Order: sequence, then structure tokens, then C-alpha cells
Amino acid sequence: MVTTTPPGRPESPGAQHPPLVFTDPGGRQHSAPARFGPPAHRDAALPLRARRVLLGRREVQCVQVFLSRADAAHPAARALLDTEAGTALHLARALEGTPYPYLFPSVLGYELDAPEPFLLYAAPRGRPVGHTQVTSAADHRVFARDLALALCLLDGEGLVPRGVSPATVHWDGTALQLWGLEGTARVGRPRSPWGRAPYCSPEQRRGEGHVDARDAVWSAAQVLYQVVTGRAGPADRAPEDLARHRALAGALPRAFAPAAAGRPTPAALLELLAPEDARRLLPVAAGAARTRHEAFDRTLEAKRRASEALAGDPAGGADGAAGAEAAPGDVLCPYCLEEIRLDLSHLYVTDDRNQYQPLDLSGITNPVRRDDAMRAAVQRCAADPAFPDHYIPVPYLTHGRPLTVAMIGQSSAGKSHLLTQMIAEITDGGLKRYGVDWQSVNPEQHARFVRERVQPLRSGKVLAHTERLHEFAQFVESLLLTDAHGRVRPVAFFDLGGEDLVRTDEALRFLLGVDALVFVVDPVLALPLPQLDALRSHLRVEVDRDGDTAFDTVLDRLPRKGPYLETPAVMVLGKADLLRFQPPVDRWLEEGPAAAIGPDQFLAESADVHALLHRHAGQAWLRPFDTFRRCTLHVASATGGRESGGRYPAGARPRRVLEPLVSLLAMHGIIEAPGGAASFGVGREAQ
Repeated sequence: MVTTTPPGRPESPGAQHPPLVFTDPGGRQHSAPARFGPPAHRDAALPLRARRVLLGRREVQCVQVFLSRADAAHPAARALLDTEAGTALHLARALEGTPYPYLFPSVLGYELDAPEPFLLYAAPRGRPVGHTQVTSAADHRVFARDLALALCLLDGEGLVPRGVSPATVHWDGTALQLWGLEGTARVGRPRSPWGRAPYCSPEQRRGEGHVDARDAVWSAAQVLYQVVTGRAGPADRAPEDLARHRALAGALPRAFAPAAAGRPTPAALLELLAPEDARRLLPVAAGAARTRHEAFDRTLEAKRRASEALAGDPAGGADGAAGAEAAPGDVLCPYCLEEIRLDLSHLYVTDDRNQYQPLDLSGITNPVRRDDAMRAAVQRCAADPAFPDHYIPVPYLTHGRPLTVAMIGQSSAGKSHLLTQMIAEITDGGLKRYGVDWQSVNPEQHARFVRERVQPLRSGKVLAHTERLHEFAQFVESLLLTDAHGRVRPVAFFDLGGEDLVRTDEALRFLLGVDALVFVVDPVLALPLPQLDALRSHLRVEVDRDGDTAFDTVLDRLPRKGPYLETPAVMVLGKADLLRFQPPVDRWLEEGPAAAIGPDQFLAESADVHALLHRHAGQAWLRPFDTFRRCTLHVASATGGRESGGRYPAGARPRRVLEPLVSLLAMHGIIEAPGGAASFGVGREAQ
């Protein structure tokens, strides 16, 4: 049985512990002495533990919910604590200034990237109703009203409490407090089995369909039935004696419907139980959201007008080399920007010392062996004799015009980790849902990339900065992508740091041939939010209100023929795990990948990220969005948490790393988008 009552008394005053360091809900860091009681599991089936804490010199009574060091090594356990923290913090912000915070635990602080991550709450009010009694009819009415109010407030935020039970609902004789927030899920997500009968709904217990606010109505009805009758109800139907209990007969029969569609919504349940409170509980006004997105909407409307003008101009949309097709058989070399075609007399392979050795195909007559040898070969590009030696994988030259993708941003932005996880998601089959498959361009190079970058990062190792061996841009990795129609296109990925772009003109020259750009925003440098202050102090950096110099260098170099640059681009708020409890990042980090591309794909996310940057970072950080006609904005986390001692304690857990590339591939037509590639990123109206 789940319990939210922390065990034991704090230890004696003589016990010595390091100060407890935590971040409050406003993002400010604190340090205070603390004395701890003995820990115990809140639920034998879950890793989360709880213990009493006397905090500070005044020894304020608190409760710490935490993971042991061993449990914290498991991503699933950390995800539970993250869910509870995110829900508690979200509710604290949403209900601030309303009469309703009393319905939920009061969070005092958190530290979720520590070896033993934790949440700190004010002491619970009352006791779980599984351990006490709600006796009078008047108490039953207040209890039922408070429980329905809590469900309505959560539903208003798109959240469903899956853990409602007599063990998680507290009662102090005057008011209710709902715990069990680790089981919260967002409306519309696929259901997974959670909870115990009879308190979890039948479909929730089976993990069928999608999360619905009416799942919690079943749970609330079961709790109300037990409070009134003193016994649990059936696990799959309405109790047979509802009609005998006046407090239940009018409101609850439909709440026990076997399927969510047959139950009342939380708002309808509140209307039945306490109509006067239902009328006072007004929905959150939509005006704030409209105001928040005004700047985004204005910019997008201007882009739509430009798109309409381009639609009537046959020459529109061409942007230098990036928009022009090479002649048949010719490919633009991504290094020297000269045209190159396959030349069998200039092929090489690498030996066991990673040195290039000439490849002679004259003795290979078997076509299967010959094709296999060519797939592992590279060709020396001699298009510009004055340019330093550089080599191109042969498959890059034999599958039509390549697509070059460049990562742009400061070295601190986490571009290398993001790109590594992006490629790893592709090779895990992440693009198959969009009808796109992959193959390595060069098997040996790909195996080395996986061995040296993907595997260490996935095991939790922090990747070293990419070593710069040349004065020009170099491949990080390249893949062959096959679209839903069987068309194959090479895609090459490049990682350009700010120091590359200001150090040499060759890196800037490379940009003239780039087909797609990924601008990675470092939140530590961009956002003056208090929860990032401690990290800034540790890294000895400050907020830069003037934007990323790497962004400016790129934008100033690219040629422009009209009001916008036509190269497809995306902006990514990287390291989003640092802001995983900050709206709107908290919402988008939890979003799963779309099953298919829609006409307005990524526009809602773009509007939210734009609003966050516009409000806190300033317009300088949004310059790429203002400059490129087709540009979407995203949140992504390559690692899922902060590093500690050169490692990520729970391993690197990527979140939404593939979505920026999905957007770019849709803009290039590799992924089919409603309205066509030319309008993707500017919305339905541009079709």
C-alpha cells in the first residue's frame, strides 16, 4: 500500500551532516543545515523513499522524497522523481495567487542532478484517509468537493493524477491534500499500467488506449466510496449498494463506467458534487497566451506573405549554391565548393594505421565485390589544387546531390553531444515512422563514429571537444537516407564552433554551399533565469544579451537576394534538461515524436520557444528566426541531466534530439509534408 506519511523521527541534534543544498521553486539556490529521520519506501513497488527533515537553524519540519545512489543510477527511477518534481513545481506556479494551493503538496526545493536526487516538501497536512476516518456527512461533502476541485485543476493543466487512492489522499479534518504526484501523466499520452485495483481504472490497469482525465474520476469515485462505506469497491464495475448511500447515489453511478467515455469529466463531477464551486472555478484566460505569442505571430505573418510572393516567382527560393542543382554526375564538394564527379583513378582506402592508400579496382571483376570495395573507398578531390588535401566517400558521389547540414553555435552550447545523439537516433530507426531509412556512407567511418562517440556518450561519458585538425570544415558523419519513394540522398553533418568561424575564412566559405543550418542556443548564456545562476557561477560565464557571435558571423556571410534567406534552418534550445521544470520547456520535453508530419508541425513548439527567448533572452538571440524564411524552433536535451566528474550519473538520456532534423528533412522534401516542402515551417496558410 502506498503511503505518503514519512517514517520515523529525525536523528539526534548531535548528528553531523553537510548542509543541504537545494533550489527553491523560484530558481534560487539555498544551503541550510538539516537533520534527517530514517528513510522508508513510500510504496514497496517504487524506488522513491521519504524521510522527515528538520531544516535550518529553526528546524522547520519538512519531508524529503529522494532516490538512493543505487536507485538514481536507473533512468526510470529518475524519471519518476522528475515527474513528481515537474508536477509539483508546475502546480505551484499555476496556482500562485489562487485559493487552491492547499489542495497539493507545498514544494520547498529540489536538487535532481545530485548523486542522490531529492525533492523537499513542507510537512504533509493530515493523514492518508486509508489510516483515518472522514466521519460526518458535512465532512464527506467537503472531502468530495476538494477531491473534485483537485482533479479539475490538474485537468486544466492537461495533467491526470494516476495515483489517486486512500494512501495518497490526505485529510486533516477540514481540507484535503492530494499526494502521489509521481504517477501524473499528460492527457493524450499512451496509457501504461499504473496503480492498484480497485483505485486505478480498468483501462489504466491494462495500459490500453490513451490517458484521459476521466481515468482519475474512476479513482476519485473509488476513494469516495471507501471513505463513506469503509470498504473498497469492485475493480471493474459500480458497487451494488451505491443507492443506499445518500452522499454517493446522486453523483457517482456514471463515474464507475467501465470505459472513460462513459464517465463524467472532472468538471462535470464537480458540478454534481459542488455546483457553487464549479461556477467559481473559472478557466485560465487565453489572453495571456495570445499576448505571449504576438511577436512570433507578426514575424510568421510576414514570412507567409513572402512565401505567397515566392509562389508566383519561378526563380524564387534559389539561394546561391544551396538552392542550385549540380549538373548530372557532378556533386558540390562540401570542402572546396568546387564541382567533383566520380573518378576511379583517384580512389583510396585507409590502412590499419588510418593512412590513405590507393585503391586499384582493375583486378576486381566481380560486380558485387567491386561495389562493396567502392562503398568503403574515398576519392581525393583535386578540383582546387590550391586547397588542402581532402577526401570524399565514394557513395557521397554516386547518389545524386548531397544535403549538407551544419551545426552552428558556441563550443559551450553542446552541439557535439546533440549531433551525436541525433545521428544515433537515426541509426536506431527514428526516421522510419516518416518513411525514411538509412545506410552508412562509409562503413568504416561510421563504425568509428559509433565506437568513439555514440557508445561513450550513451554509457554516460562526457565527450571531449572536437579536435580541429584543419583550417576548413570537416565531416562529423554522413549517411545515405532513402525516402518513402526509394530515392536515396547523401546527408553530411558538420559541426562548426564559434572559434572556427572567426579563425579562418575557409570555414566561412564553406557556408556558401550549406543546405541546412542548425543554430544551437546555449541557455546558460542566453537566459537570465535564476535556476541557471549557480551553473553560470561554476562555469565563470555571464549572460550575453548581444546573442551568439557565431550566429551573427554566419548570418552576415550568407548572401541574401530577398527579404529572407531561403536556406532551411532550425533553432534549438539545447541543454533543455537544465530547464525541464520551466514552462514551456517542461511541456515540450515530455512530448513524444509525431507519428506523421502535419500541416502545422512544430509551429506550436516554435511559438512557445520564441516566446521564452523573446521574453528572457532578447531579440538578438532570435536573429536566425527573423532572417530565414523557413525556420522552426525546438527544445532538445542530448544528455537528460548535468554532468558530474566527467560523467552523466544516470547515463545520457536524449530527449527530442531528432525533431530539428525532421523539420529540416521536411523542408527539403525528404520527408513528405502537407502543402509541400516550400511551405513547411511557415504554416498552413502558406499552402
